Amino acid sequence: MRIHLIAIGGSAMHNMAIALHQKGYHVTGSDDEIREPSRSRLAKHGLLPTYDGWNPDVLTSDLDAVILGMHARGDNPELKRAQEMGLKIYSYPEYLYEQSKDKIRVVVGGSHGKTSITAMILHVLKYNNVDTDYMVGAQLAGFDTMVKITHEAKFAVFEGDEYLASPIDPRPKFHLYKPHIAVLSGIAWDHINVFPTFDLYVEQFRLFTQFIEPAGTLIYCQEDDELKRVGENAPAHLRKFPYTIPAHEIENGTTTLIREGNRRVPLQIFGEHNLMNAEGARLVCRAMGLSDEQFDAAIQSFTGAAKRLELVRKTDHFTCFKDFAHSPSKLKATTAAVKKQFPERHLVACMELHTFSSLNENFLAEYAGAMHTADEACVYFNPQTIAHKKLKPISEEQVKQAFAREDLVIFTDSAAWVNYIKSKSWNNSVLLLMTSGNFDGVDFAALADSLKE
Repeated sequence: MRIHLIAIGGSAMHNMAIALHQKGYHVTGSDDEIREPSRSRLAKHGLLPTYDGWNPDVLTSDLDAVILGMHARGDNPELKRAQEMGLKIYSYPEYLYEQSKDKIRVVVGGSHGKTSITAMILHVLKYNNVDTDYMVGAQLAGFDTMVKITHEAKFAVFEGDEYLASPIDPRPKFHLYKPHIAVLSGIAWDHINVFPTFDLYVEQFRLFTQFIEPAGTLIYCQEDDELKRVGENAPAHLRKFPYTIPAHEIENGTTTLIREGNRRVPLQIFGEHNLMNAEGARLVCRAMGLSDEQFDAAIQSFTGAAKRLELVRKTDHFTCFKDFAHSPSKLKATTAAVKKQFPERHLVACMELHTFSSLNENFLAEYAGAMHTADEACVYFNPQTIAHKKLKPISEEQVKQAFAREDLVIFTDSAAWVNYIKSKSWNNSVLLLMTSGNFDGVDFAALADSLKE
């Protein structure tokens, strides 16, 4: 098979390129900008394009497929050439389905928690020597790539994003996978640029349930009222398994699951949202044929996915976490989880408004109360990022009103925020950093090291 990837440098795309290369396919690709770690990883496998930029002449009639990444635009010259030649053009999710249409497909969706649940499932399967293809949105410990595609695996486990499939396909990605086993973790309005109303956003999850294979399995979190309605009204032919927070206790900073017969399962993760994620993962693994005992034996060693409540540094008196949280529901859940885990410590929660939705003045009100459980809260945003996204400027006063917290500290200069953090005493404290970016170039590990010293 000969495959060409347009926009090969993306996080998901370069992992797919490597996965297809490892499957034995002849893989080529192009991009106008390839950053690290994509550049080094592609080079390691001999897949790095010889130059940056687009070249329609690389499109040849012997290509079996062209995969179009989200970084490309609809007027991309290579895409235009492929269309003119009548080549088979797939979006990223379309090609994942193409590669897995003869497998048992598991899809994990939801506004939050889908990466963690997918990571938990993959960890448990690996622990129990169950081979599976997969696609997950973060680098996982013990896994070389974020995508695996093989001839042999019986299962395929995919993280199901609700964002657009490609620049020329406005369907949500998770509508294209047609799962046999599906799990939905929650619904919290996101991607306002694509789904301008909450109702339109919820509709994508309702439609998702229509795409589950006949007599398939739907697992959903009933703690979420909106999702509960979606699950209860899903097609009657589906087997439905709602879940909630499992029985547990927290003692000396360790969360332990309490099973039947007082069987105890200590965890390395914490927070009610992660406990619900683990419960969803357990039900998925059960639907795949694993016993609860097999799940519990494996989940004890799960430490989390990258950037999902990831421990940055820890001493006897100071702990620093970073988390991918950026939506209101994620901020609220993550902040509450850390405070509950460390009730005697002073929690400073810092988040960066970085995504299109979070920087949109019409969406800001959704953040009301999102960091109320923190002892101190900071918000950082860069006005230049807003201009780059071609959004209407927002003011510090708008942000303070939106978060509904009078003592909220706001920064628009990254260096000033760093100096503020460094000026504080961190004895008996926790620093929680929440962003889908990096506060415009801040090295979190170096910052945490300077604080613990």
